[in-house]
Order: sequence, then structure tokens, then C-alpha cells
Amino acid sequence: MTPAAPAQSQRPVRPQIVLEVLQRVQLSRHLVRIVAGGAGVAEIEPLTHTDAYSKMLFQHPETSLTPPYDLDALREALPAEQLPTTRTYSVRRVDHRAGEVWIDFVVHGDEGLAGPWANGAKPGDPVVLRGIGGGYAPDPEADWHLLAGDESAIPAIASALEAMPADAQGVALIEVDAEADVLDLVHPAGIELTWLFRRGAAAGTTDILVNAVRGAEWLPGRVQVFVHGERGAMKALRPYFTDERGVDRAELSLSPYWAYGRREDRFQAEKREPIGQI
Repeated sequence: MTPAAPAQSQRPVRPQIVLEVLQRVQLSRHLVRIVAGGAGVAEIEPLTHTDAYSKMLFQHPETSLTPPYDLDALREALPAEQLPTTRTYSVRRVDHRAGEVWIDFVVHGDEGLAGPWANGAKPGDPVVLRGIGGGYAPDPEADWHLLAGDESAIPAIASALEAMPADAQGVALIEVDAEADVLDLVHPAGIELTWLFRRGAAAGTTDILVNAVRGAEWLPGRVQVFVHGERGAMKALRPYFTDERGVDRAELSLSPYWAYGRREDRFQAEKREPIGQI
């Protein structure tokens, strides 16, 4: 008799952290920072990872719900299309002393859900986080660092550069549309920061980032790699690091933040299917 498969453990439901918008900051043409605050900041543990992220809950614009949301009750009361929607965003900084949380959004006009929300956010608007996770932080003992990504990875890359020791060495490659999207990022003098420009091509449709990573100088010693961005680019780069360069998997943080032509709910579902696995 074939033994019964063990029951799969479900991930614990993260409690909702309720904040409110304090300020909206236009960092560049396509990057908006929401500075949030409130009593909920005290519920957030000090960040230990520079790629911190949160599952955020956005209520439907036709509803006027008060967080924290009782999702089970709302499923009974509202049609599915009016339920709060989950989107994943990087947490740029948590400043307990100032009582602030910084969350940066890539925005493209009316495209998507979270971007338009960030474009129109006003002081007092609710910000609902479902915990904060993360898995990477720069290793001060690494001989050098290689960081790369598109706009979606800018918050994590910026946080990593700020956290590195002053004598850190390496390369950082960031893909954006044009010079108007370049930010003045703090980074060690030994990290060569290069901005890559698509020049009007849609994000996720070029090989600019892949080619730049493959063409970057490979320095001697133990490397720590952080590369995040569009799924196609990540799938193209993984064998470069693991097979061609022999990077130990413990030194490699490589994952898709998004997929071209996919909304996040479908993208997250595909990550559990063969098509979305890297």
C-alpha cells in the first residue's frame, strides 16, 4: 500500500500592520516614494536584510474599508473583484526613530494597481502591510559584490549599497529607461555603478541587463551576487552564474520580481508552476 502523503503545512498568516501616508516623494519620472508612519511602525522588527519586502493590501477604489481588514468576513460580503488585492513591494527603509517606513513604487501612468495608487496617494491614506520579509544582506567578508537589476530592484540595490563597508569592491548595474530616471545613490567608491538605458523600449523586452552582466569584469576572489528583476532576464542569467562562473548557491541571490505581460496575481501563481520556476 502506498503511504499517504503528509499534509502540507500552510504558511502562517502574517498580521496586518496598519500605517498611513505621511508624504509622497517623486524620486524620478517613474519612481515614487511613499513615506508612511503611525503607531504600526512600532510593530515592525529592525530590518536585517537589505532586500526587505512586504505583501501590501490595496482596497478596491469603489469600497471604503477600514483596516485592518477582516478578509474572511469580506469574502462573504463582497464580490471577488472588490476584495483587497495583494501586491509585493520592496521596503526601502524602516526608521523607528523618525517613525517612518519608505516604500518605493515603479509607476507608468494608469498602468497596474499599486502604481496609480502611489501616484495619487495623499497624507492620511491607509497603508496596510502583511509583515516584512527578506533574505539577502551584503557580506562584509566577500571579496567583491555584483549587483544588477531593473527599476523594480532599485530599492533593494540602493539599500545594499548603503549597507556595505566603505572599502567594498564590485560592480552594480541598473537598467532604466533614460537619463531622467537616474538617481544619486550612495555607494562605496570601490563599487562601479553603471546605469543602462532602454531608450524607449518597454521594460522586460530587451537583453540590455543580461548583456551587461555577462560583459562585466569578473574580479578575483569570492563574489556575492544579488540580481533581481524581470523573469526572462533572471532565467537567462542563472546558468551564467551557476554553470559558467561556478558561483556557490549560498552566494547567489537571484529571483524574479515581476514578469513581462503578467499581473502579479498571475505571476505569483505561475511561480508555483514549471513555467515560472527558475
